[in-house]
Amino acid sequence: MNKQDLVDALARKLATSKANASKIMDAVFGPAGLISQELRKGNKVQITGFGNFEARRRAPRKGRDPQTGEAINLKSTIVPSFRAGKGLKDLVNRKK
Repeated sequence: MNKQDLVDALARKLATSKANASKIMDAVFGPAGLISQELRKGNKVQITGFGNFEARRRAPRKGRDPQTGEAINLKSTIVPSFRAGKGLKDLVNRKK
């Protein structure tokens, strides 16, 4: 399922237009959306029953240049991460 499929499903579920559903999706998940902005501020986003979004610091480490094979130092970075909540895990693991 891609973004357009999600927009279509959201439009049907909310009985609204696809344009409105797309605006809702962008407001929550887009680059300027609520989740992205909170992560940028360093905050954690918890959605009960679904999961947690957070920004984690990745420590500096050694890497290899794929072209030359030479060892290089990689700087520390901040990466977004998602950890599924119990409700989502239980739903996904439910036997059919």
